[in-house]
Amino acid sequence: MNQQNFVNISSMANATRGLRRVFIRDLVLPTRIGIHEHERAQAQPVIINVDASVEEVGEKAAEKTVDEGGETKTIADVVCYETLTKQIKEVLAGGHTDLVEVLADKIADRLLADARIIRLRIQLEKPEAIAEAAGVGVEIERLSRRDPTISQGETT
Repeated sequence: MNQQNFVNISSMANATRGLRRVFIRDLVLPTRIGIHEHERAQAQPVIINVDASVEEVGEKAAEKTVDEGGETKTIADVVCYETLTKQIKEVLAGGHTDLVEVLADKIADRLLADARIIRLRIQLEKPEAIAEAAGVGVEIERLSRRDPTISQGETT
């Protein structure tokens, strides 16, 4: 695992802002991606890493199921990494994508549909694209437009 994945990740969770970090690390999925003819012919593995800053208390906090200590009690109350994984797979099932940058944006758009996610970092890596490299790819960060602490100039 590449330790660079963890650079500045600590800012994804924040106790004073009520944020928790939900992550998916080194998810390997067959993906139809690339501009070259041999990439169009068959799927290739892509390694996907996701880090999401998620609001712990949303607008419907009074309706959440909590125990006496104020802790969340059901899976419906949280952003679930299993659901995020399913959503990523749905994006990949949408067909061939030429550019890894475009695929990263598609994944970000899908995951940011959940209003509880206010910041998202996605890394896509193609481990077989360059024989001499362990992997190549792209990392993006996207911010929710609804986060009041984020200026309009910084949003996607």
